[in-house]
Amino acid sequence: MISEFVAQFAKLIATYPDDIRVQIKESDEITEIVLYANQADVGKLIGKEGKMIGAIKTVISGCKAKDGVSYRINVEPI
Repeated sequence: MISEFVAQFAKLIATYPDDIRVQIKESDEITEIVLYANQADVGKLIGKEGKMIGAIKTVISGCKAKDGVSYRINVEPI
């Protein structure tokens, strides 16, 4: 569910939406969401002063409150 949200949100912003991939890496303490995007879209996804990625983190933090899992999100170029 979270990976689908992150992917759809990123595709709306990205110039190259077909390059968007989301990978979930789970461990005992934290679930890491890795958002892979075209190099040209990395800056757009992070946003000015981190506002775009901050918006994604805000929504994800709501999921943390619901299920008690800590999430971390990273944007990586392809």
